Amino acid sequence: MKRMKGAEEGSNSSTSKSPPESRKKVRKQVSEESEAVVPGESPDCEWARLPQELLLHIFQYLPLLDRAYASQVCRRWNQAFHMPELWRCFEFELNQPASSYLKATHPDLIKQIIKRHSNHLQYVSFKVDSSTESAEAACDILSQLVNCSLKTLGLISTARPSFMEVPKSHFISALTVVFVNSKSLSSLKIDDTPVDDPSLKVLVANNSDTLKLLKMSSCPHVSPAGILCVADQCHGLRELALNYHLLSDELLLALSSEKHVHLEHLRIDVVSENPGQHFHTIKKSSWDAMVRHSPKFNLVMYFFLYEEEFGPFFNEEIPVTHLYFGRSVSKEVLGRVGLHCPRLVELVVCANGLRPLDEELIRIAKHCTQLSAIGLGECEVSCSAFVEFVKMCGRRLSQLSIMEEVLIPDHKYSLDEIHWEVSKHLGRVWFPDMMPTW
Repeated sequence: MKRMKGAEEGSNSSTSKSPPESRKKVRKQVSEESEAVVPGESPDCEWARLPQELLLHIFQYLPLLDRAYASQVCRRWNQAFHMPELWRCFEFELNQPASSYLKATHPDLIKQIIKRHSNHLQYVSFKVDSSTESAEAACDILSQLVNCSLKTLGLISTARPSFMEVPKSHFISALTVVFVNSKSLSSLKIDDTPVDDPSLKVLVANNSDTLKLLKMSSCPHVSPAGILCVADQCHGLRELALNYHLLSDELLLALSSEKHVHLEHLRIDVVSENPGQHFHTIKKSSWDAMVRHSPKFNLVMYFFLYEEEFGPFFNEEIPVTHLYFGRSVSKEVLGRVGLHCPRLVELVVCANGLRPLDEELIRIAKHCTQLSAIGLGECEVSCSAFVEFVKMCGRRLSQLSIMEEVLIPDHKYSLDEIHWEVSKHLGRVWFPDMMPTW
């Protein structure tokens, strides 16, 4: 019995206290693990051992300067910093510290990027402030991209259009470098730039098979013939944004040809530079050809006109889907919208005169059967007419942004009662928007 009892006690003691041999093995194992860990790091956080794919994913979310600092941590992080996949998509931020609060890309980093990664760049954008120096710096960088084949290029002015102040020859020369060397350019955003017809011909000559998106609003040096050349040759073009003075019947017919793919988005900015400016008229037959060829395309139109300049518009049916009035628009024009815009999906009216828009809203609800979003700013609508409008549109109104000052109480509804009635027809809780009081 004593021997058995002693054996049991020995077995219990072996679980609580390790013999010297076991302790040595544990110490040896711990020391081996500590040696395998990168110096200066704990075993629980082996950052240097992260897989290259995971490092790449993390680096993509870091700002450029933080990414550069991280590349100095260890050799593997430095290797990840120079991986080609990390430089396919890049945005150059060019700002003058004295005139901008935005963070700029460091000049030394720009030199390193051009030297080591220009052939990796594919999706590039330039964001510049209002200074001419920043726009000229962007042109200098573009001129050096001789070994890259870009797929997308965007030139973005965060304030006033600073690219327009760059000498035209300098800008065209830089842009032509990209057009000639990029044989697969698919997206080009060059709003508010001095691009011209000859440079567009270079674009078409080298990228006609791949160009799908072109945004070039407010480009005064481009003529209708220049944009027509693009439409004639770039049969894969799916999105196009331009000013109204470039729109023509010939352009719509070119976009409607059998060789051309179905257009998805067409954005037109109708802007008046001087009061009383004359605008040409687009034939209904040209719009009809466009709808037959691309029945699902979105026609987005922004109007910044004076009231007396709306004469050529909305006298015949037009396939506009998204309509924005940035300046005051008359009751008569809104009445024509209700009659001649059957494809209308979204309507935004920033301002109107002092006469209520009751009849016009009812007409729009009756004829624009696809309308799902509306916004009203400095207008007037009686509460009864507004409730009737919502009742006719029903639950298809997914966005309803109406300032409280727009709604005029009448004998049927007060401002305290209207939100209940409107909510009932929408099938969700709705309140008018309130004007901030700060």
